[in-house]
Amino acid sequence: MNVMELIQQNREYTVSLRREFHQYPELSWKEFRTAKRIREELDKFGIPYVEVAGTGTIATLKGKKDHPIIGLRCDIDALPIQEMTNLPFRSQNDGVMHACGHDSHMAMLLTAAKVLSEHRDELECTVKFIFQPAEEAMNGALKVLESGLLDTLDTVAGMHIFPKLPAGTISVDPGPRYTSAGFMKIKIIGKSGHGAMPESAVDPIYVGAKVVDALQSIASRESNPNDTVVVSICTFHCGTLPNIIAESAELTGTVRTFNPKLQKQLPGIIERIIKGTCEAYRATYEFDYYIDIPATITDAHCSEISRRAVEHSIGEEHLIQFPGTPGGEDFSYYLERTPGVYAFVGCRTPENDCLYELHSDKFNLDEDSMLNGAAFYVQYTLEAQEEFT
Repeated sequence: MNVMELIQQNREYTVSLRREFHQYPELSWKEFRTAKRIREELDKFGIPYVEVAGTGTIATLKGKKDHPIIGLRCDIDALPIQEMTNLPFRSQNDGVMHACGHDSHMAMLLTAAKVLSEHRDELECTVKFIFQPAEEAMNGALKVLESGLLDTLDTVAGMHIFPKLPAGTISVDPGPRYTSAGFMKIKIIGKSGHGAMPESAVDPIYVGAKVVDALQSIASRESNPNDTVVVSICTFHCGTLPNIIAESAELTGTVRTFNPKLQKQLPGIIERIIKGTCEAYRATYEFDYYIDIPATITDAHCSEISRRAVEHSIGEEHLIQFPGTPGGEDFSYYLERTPGVYAFVGCRTPENDCLYELHSDKFNLDEDSMLNGAAFYVQYTLEAQEEFT
């Protein structure tokens, strides 16, 4: 089949779906309308599906053979952001926005499902379409995988629309694509008192500031300079009045690295620094490292399959190399179990005001870039069915 030609014939379908999803975004674990619409489209294609993790959906398209089994995954949730664009299809749900492009991910995967279902007699494999909830909450993938319905996958492909890359390009490089993503809460417990008499108190703001500063030594003095390490404290809450030293301060932050060994060591290193700093200034602490998803790492063999998929569907000139980036993606859990690929699909066109980063309240994408993503899903399936037979 001529994949790109078929995808281009469905451009209006892809764009209209993306715009509908964009108008009605829903937060993690609340994607009820979204899931209903996905399932309605799958019914039209005659692809049976199973509901998983509440708002998740796994659809199965059987070709001429039961194996190999190829997984294609997208995420479906939006972010708690007030949209600030002037798009005619801007969000109708106050304070919620598809600012991470998941609206386009769903449109691309449904377009791929449509094309593959119309050509199922050409498939020498089984395809599982995975519509995953709660990627932004970082726990949707594990809930979907707990279903056991993906235990027999031979390979899996995921992607992200990517405003760092120009529209028309796609990166399928091997190795790390996203860092691990850890999240932490720190409570510094001091002793309250009068702001004019700090010697009688233990100031949690002062101690907390020392903790924030000390944690930066991890990247500069405790890790290999060749390793990517990010330790960012992003919230710091304390106090009520300008003359009261509060009893406690609460901090939250995130931790990123590509190195799996270092990922396991970082919580202990961080707590050691917190403990030592608090002891030095007579404070105590509470520490909760509550999420720690692994790095997203593309398998080298699957990267090569992906490269051929791009060449055969979109064209070699559209391939672009791009290093891994310190984002977090729970697609990493699929890749821990199954060899696969995570692609970056360029969507940046400054002349169309498609230049804002993911999670921006002004984020938008070049809609033609979705054709590349949909074509990649289809062509990866065709290439992979030959490799994993």
